[in-house]
Amino acid sequence: MTTKPSSYLPIVLRTDQRDALLVGGGQVAVQKMRLLKGRCRMIHIWAETLHPELAALVEQGQAAFRQGRVEEDALQAVLPDMALVFAATDDEAVNEMVARQAHALRVPVCVVDAPALSSFITPALVDRSPVQVAITTGGASPVLARRVRQMVEAMLPARMGEAARFMRKQRGWLKDRLPGMKQRQRVWESFVDGPAYEAALAGEEDRAREQLEQLVAVAEGEADRPQGEVWLVGAGPGNPDWLTLAALRLMQNADSVLYDNLVAPDVLDRVRRDAERVYVGKKRSHHTLPQSDIEAEMLRRARRGERVLRLKGGDPFVFGRGGEEMETLLAANVPVRVVPGITAANGCAAAAGIPLTHRDCAQSCVVVTGHARADGTLNLHWPSLARRGQTVVIYMGLSSMAELCRQMQDHGLPESWPVAVVHRGSCADQRCVTGTLGTIAEDVRRQRLQSPVLIIVGEVVHHRGEVVQAVPGYSTSKESA
Repeated sequence: MTTKPSSYLPIVLRTDQRDALLVGGGQVAVQKMRLLKGRCRMIHIWAETLHPELAALVEQGQAAFRQGRVEEDALQAVLPDMALVFAATDDEAVNEMVARQAHALRVPVCVVDAPALSSFITPALVDRSPVQVAITTGGASPVLARRVRQMVEAMLPARMGEAARFMRKQRGWLKDRLPGMKQRQRVWESFVDGPAYEAALAGEEDRAREQLEQLVAVAEGEADRPQGEVWLVGAGPGNPDWLTLAALRLMQNADSVLYDNLVAPDVLDRVRRDAERVYVGKKRSHHTLPQSDIEAEMLRRARRGERVLRLKGGDPFVFGRGGEEMETLLAANVPVRVVPGITAANGCAAAAGIPLTHRDCAQSCVVVTGHARADGTLNLHWPSLARRGQTVVIYMGLSSMAELCRQMQDHGLPESWPVAVVHRGSCADQRCVTGTLGTIAEDVRRQRLQSPVLIIVGEVVHHRGEVVQAVPGYSTSKESA
């Protein structure tokens, strides 16, 4: 089946050296003014009354105001000097007259909500100036265009414009160094696909220029491929919809990814398909790789020029050993970027409908690890944990559950103190078991919960709510023994 081409041809029109005419002074005209602002030499507004936002623009000297009803003879005199015109009044006769005159003088015209009268329509725009992405449905469905725009907005880095401006400044220099167009194209492709682009996005122009010079030296055969870098990225508690935009972007740019047991399969599916995946998972009493070997592997890959993604469940700096890895990498002069993730504490509690703080019962929140020593003991400051008026969130505490509950009671909390245990929080198979310090260990054993779990201790558990669509297809039912 052959699809008929759209009646509209997407083009990019230069308007910075010409004026534009906006007929109308209401809310619709304001929307079009926001599109024109900064893109034209002058905006001429012709209307009987002005919206306050348009009046402010006139007062600032960024627009010229012609007050009164639009007359046909006067319009004919004004239109030839305009790059384009918007008709945005609530008077259909005026809009039709503006369109007719503009067509006769071959001036591009858009009549708002009247494609049949228009010679152009405005797209939904994603603006990362000087990078712009326009989405249009040819007037068929502006709502659909806006939804597509939202998707594109999520894909593009907020600071992409900075990288584009940096690249524009380097074009002349690069052309002098590499006269061949294909050579320059290969260098720019390597630039955009590598750490240099990340530096430019971050506004680190000196480092971006240094990386670009290395790429040029490689193209000239005078240097080896430049060193790569490591990205310590938080993957959140497990729901792929809860990944940050920065995490998604780096997951699509990585050459290799080192991931562990806490990274959910649905999250790992967001990594680019051709990236090499290296499992370095850690489970209780079973480490695929010792921590020192993981750090050595990251160093080895970065030194040979790879963009290495170290993907960690939750946040890399909250019980993720990200601080240790960062120190090792920086000591070896390997560049490191850190992207935080939604922590397991925040994510699992929210998915289970449990607030971590509450004005009535918890004015602070303490986050600790329940990972026991080799001899089974827990080295925690129990007097500071077994307090009222706070929430205690315990990572990696399933195997020490009975000891945790006993110590909390021995140091002052009652047997009836509420506890929740959240298994695979935010994921489709999430489960939450609630109980007390006196019952929860047996409750969890009977429910056969397995790691990973998060333990929440405190009166906030009594405030647990029914969270609607915290997880797709999932509702937080209060499951307790």
